[in-house]
Amino acid sequence: MLITTVKTIPVLDLEDFTQGKRIDAFIESFGNALAEFGFFALVNHGVDQKIIDAAYGSAEAFFALSEETKKQYEISELQGQRGFTRFGKEHAKDSDAPDLKEFWHLGREREPAHPVSYPDNLWPREVPQFRPVMATLFEQLEACADVLMQACAQYLHQPKDFFATQVAEGQTILRVIHYPPVPEEREPASQRAAPHEDINLITLLCEATSPGLELKTRSGHRLPVQTIPGQIVVDTGDMLQALSNGLLRSTTHRVVNPNNSRDRRFSMPYFVHPRPEFDLTPLSGFVAMKGGKPLRPTQ
Repeated sequence: MLITTVKTIPVLDLEDFTQGKRIDAFIESFGNALAEFGFFALVNHGVDQKIIDAAYGSAEAFFALSEETKKQYEISELQGQRGFTRFGKEHAKDSDAPDLKEFWHLGREREPAHPVSYPDNLWPREVPQFRPVMATLFEQLEACADVLMQACAQYLHQPKDFFATQVAEGQTILRVIHYPPVPEEREPASQRAAPHEDINLITLLCEATSPGLELKTRSGHRLPVQTIPGQIVVDTGDMLQALSNGLLRSTTHRVVNPNNSRDRRFSMPYFVHPRPEFDLTPLSGFVAMKGGKPLRPTQ
């Protein structure tokens, strides 16, 4: 069932799809939400709230460690794909000012014989609960994402398993983000996360610990995305926009600085990626919808 409220993004119920209640309606609502907003919120998604809460607790424990301790897990050879990235290191595309955040990256844990090469995950020894909690959260988000990609495939008039192997063997990343209190000496243009689009297929965002996320609507206005317990926010990335030839929108969004500079914020986006060689050429039916003209991935 599609539920909407005034001045916010649509809310979808995943059980409409998984329990066969209103499969066709869910698929249509999925596509319509991503075509209009590039975002929707999801309820009954199967991700355990206790695991989300425990993951935020583990994140808080890690980011409370000393800078010297945290930097032990920033391995230059990994180029930020795993482990820690220090505060102020990341810049959004086309932004000269650094984002006001630090974060940790983790991916799937695979057997060495797996056909896709993954960097090994790093785990902070100082926070022993970090590994089991984050690994469980990753698995639950992966299960949810697999279902959403089935719905996406059907919306794009493809077989239900169109994305299955590609996503199962993709370079999907869970990013655990800490936005510390805003420092007085920051660059004036710095935001917690400057305006950007995600580059992947879709992103699943566990509810953050405080507000701040805003998306840019078609009219150019900024629409706050409220943090609501029990919901996961889903958005389109550039790859899915390219594949659908611009039908599904990769929407510009940002995380604004709080009014109270002492506020902290945590969030956990899960970036769904396909295998590196996945063909992002626009599907022919969606090229025809645009008058036979393929669009660039970021349009």
